[in-house]
Amino acid sequence: MIAEPRPALTDPRHFRGALGRFATGVTVITTVPPDGGVHGMTANGFLSVSLDPPLVLVSLGRCTMAEHLHRGDRYGVTVLSAEQEEVSRHFGGRPRPGLVVDFQWRGEHAFVPGGLAEIGCRIVDRHPAGDHVLFIGEVEHLEYRDGSPLLFYTGGYRALHAGLTEDVFFY
Repeated sequence: MIAEPRPALTDPRHFRGALGRFATGVTVITTVPPDGGVHGMTANGFLSVSLDPPLVLVSLGRCTMAEHLHRGDRYGVTVLSAEQEEVSRHFGGRPRPGLVVDFQWRGEHAFVPGGLAEIGCRIVDRHPAGDHVLFIGEVEHLEYRDGSPLLFYTGGYRALHAGLTEDVFFY
């Protein structure tokens, strides 16, 4: 039997398929452009960097949000709840007719209402990395609540529901 050839490691679809096996949370990144208003974008390229000082990063390719963050100095991150798939799609390039988001303001940061966490950041560094830029932000605002998160896995939305009756331990 002849084995099927495997895609090269550098094939972008193969790379994306492998990384799609890593479940991520879903966020909406917001910023206030110089001309006013709020610009928002769904992103799952978000992670914590440091506890002291509190730092997070957003990884963005070529997009309008990256252009705004190159010129600006702040961004907000709303961690979406399981009930906010439509909001994610809306800010992910599939606008929902009639969906109006009344942003919640915390100082200079705008957040999507109903999220599980609000993280407001001042950009302290920008690092080019391949076809993306890592925007490192020092946390200026932080609030959170309990709830079920919206997840993204293998190209689709998933939810992790709280309320397990037993603790699960992995060794």
